[in-house]
Amino acid sequence: MSEAWRAPQAELDALLAARHADPFALLGPHKVKGGIVVRAFVPHAETLEVVHKGGIVALDRLHDAGLFEGLVKGARRPFKYRLRARNLGGEWEFDDPYRFGPALGPLDDHLLVEGTHRRLHERLGAHPVVHEGVEGVRFAVWAPQAARVSLVAGFNDWDTRRHPMRKRLDSGIWEIFIPGIGPGQPYKFAILSRDGQEQPWKADPFGLAAELRPSTASVVAPEPAHEWGDAEWIATRAKAQADDAPIAIYEVHAASWRRHPDNRMYSWDELAESLIPYVAWMGFTHIELLPIMEHPLDESWGYQTIGLFAPTARHGDAAGLMRFVDAAHRAGLGVILDWVPAHFPRDQHGLIRFDGATLFEHPDPRRGSHREWGTAIFDYGRREVAAFLLSSALYWLDRFHVDGLRVDAVSAMVWLDHGRAPGDWAPNPDGSTDNKEAISFLRQMNALVQEEHPGALTAAEEATSWPGVTRAPGGGGLGFRFKWNMGWMNDTLRYIALDPVHRRWHHQLMNFGIVYAWSERFILPLSHDEVVHGKGSLIGRTPKGRSVDDWERFATLRAYFGFMWGYPGKKLLFMGGEFAQWREWSEARELDWGLLQYAPHAGMQRLVRDLNLALRTYPALHVRDCAPEGFQWVDADDAENSTFTWLRYGGPDDPPVAVLCNFTPIPRVGVRIGLPRAGIWREVLNTDAAIYGGSGMGNMGAVLAEEVPHRGFPASAEVVLPPLATVLLVADKKEEAREDDDGA
Repeated sequence: MSEAWRAPQAELDALLAARHADPFALLGPHKVKGGIVVRAFVPHAETLEVVHKGGIVALDRLHDAGLFEGLVKGARRPFKYRLRARNLGGEWEFDDPYRFGPALGPLDDHLLVEGTHRRLHERLGAHPVVHEGVEGVRFAVWAPQAARVSLVAGFNDWDTRRHPMRKRLDSGIWEIFIPGIGPGQPYKFAILSRDGQEQPWKADPFGLAAELRPSTASVVAPEPAHEWGDAEWIATRAKAQADDAPIAIYEVHAASWRRHPDNRMYSWDELAESLIPYVAWMGFTHIELLPIMEHPLDESWGYQTIGLFAPTARHGDAAGLMRFVDAAHRAGLGVILDWVPAHFPRDQHGLIRFDGATLFEHPDPRRGSHREWGTAIFDYGRREVAAFLLSSALYWLDRFHVDGLRVDAVSAMVWLDHGRAPGDWAPNPDGSTDNKEAISFLRQMNALVQEEHPGALTAAEEATSWPGVTRAPGGGGLGFRFKWNMGWMNDTLRYIALDPVHRRWHHQLMNFGIVYAWSERFILPLSHDEVVHGKGSLIGRTPKGRSVDDWERFATLRAYFGFMWGYPGKKLLFMGGEFAQWREWSEARELDWGLLQYAPHAGMQRLVRDLNLALRTYPALHVRDCAPEGFQWVDADDAENSTFTWLRYGGPDDPPVAVLCNFTPIPRVGVRIGLPRAGIWREVLNTDAAIYGGSGMGNMGAVLAEEVPHRGFPASAEVVLPPLATVLLVADKKEEAREDDDGA
């Protein structure tokens, strides 16, 4: 073959070996002397023709694998055409992917490299589009160090030779438009590293859907067809999530809240029909979902995420998740998602050494690897990686209308040495141990969320004394709306685990938290982490033994819940805790709902429901959660009797609430407490009430405060503190009105 337009054999060999670095320079139409040469690789074709408006041109078969080449004589510029293939099985016709120009533009390159593209998921990944007048799917992936990237999929027989992609040199993005296909196609990226090594095939980092485990391919997702009906909720969301709002969060692992009799997981629609009415009936204000982004291992509960843009296939498709969130909003419930930018798993189809070298992870193993967790850590200082994570955060808020993100493992992000042994980490050049790049990323993420979704909340799981987690980034803080109060949780759970006779010696575990209660805006978390790994359930952590019976264990947990709901801070309770499940939680089975046939468990559930009602009803229990003016000790120091009494205040016109706690099984009768004003104080909740499973001891519905000063208060009353109980007393506005009338 002496024609000048013929491709050099070395180029053809590289293509057949799936090692050609620039396939668009070889395949498709190319102007040459005398016309346009067309080359195509079509396995299984015996013959191949170019079909265009000027006629039909047969191509020469250069190799039995299906490589063809031919000259369309007289053509002066590339033109639209289709390819017609034949073999013994028949004939098929299709558009040649290599006749299409780039589907991305220079702006995409620039914004990726600059790290300022807020919605990379709209450009990278797989998207059904119309390109140059033809319907198909645009695929794009960032792999700057790769020597070749091929799209492999069901529609090309998972053949790395069929669809090698075009590299955009300015950004390291590889792209290809495949005409004639649509949603539902599974696919991966086959990457050849720059040193010539074939890498494990990779799922799409920006994939919007994925196969159900154990399969690991990404799936071309359709544009979800959902008409949102939550405009009213979105318009009022900022108020519902403000610092002064009543917030009680029900934390849920969607895969194990309920299961079908055959142990199948519920779909999003089934959860919408069952979980949402339950949470609304229980009086919670929000549902927080453990990570529902795609993850390979059920046992990770979603915290080792592979697909930061793909709702897990365990519960259905993206449209189903949209219907779930919409249903929650229509029921007056917010939805918070757990989101994990702290680390990612080392599964070979995921992000690890994505293009044959460190890319998403930090190149220094002392910063890019978490040995204890066996995971990799993102390179927050690399602009493209930061943009990837920021795009993920905005994606869930944009597309799924979720109301907030709870960011996992913030401590491990902001501290270089957190959870790491000597030798596994390195300090900054100045000797400091803060991860400045991660801090900058978190500040940027929180600022972007507030800029684009005012009223959305972000919450940090931060277990150290990092200063300013909820302070604005401009003030040196991280910019989160709320922080989980891990210190409060650890101290108070240690306290209720003690035998009541020993609690007098550990009084500070319950009252110390007030010292720092307003250093941040706090959520009080009784989360999934407290009912796993041998810790037992919440009821299981109460004292046990010869000296404590089950009645006292239930009473202790009821008193503790009352303590928590009366304490400053937003509330969070993991599923199953509300009815005192005995067994430790397992992701492999549903909750023990059958326990609700027994009175102690049903009573606990009713108590949590009534606590949520009280939280909403009495502004003093939430309006000043985040302000010290909303709290006043009545008696913080009664260690001998293990009692705690305090006041909660709302606005000027809101009646104050007195919270009285007794953490011994000994009733305290005739206890005088100071109060801010005389008059009737109604007993609006008593965890020892018979309807909750208690002994029924209380204050007969109300106490009368007299103008008898006590411990610095202008008034006081004698009260009954039932055994192992919390009592809420509310100043009676009606009594004040009658006094005003009499005075007139």
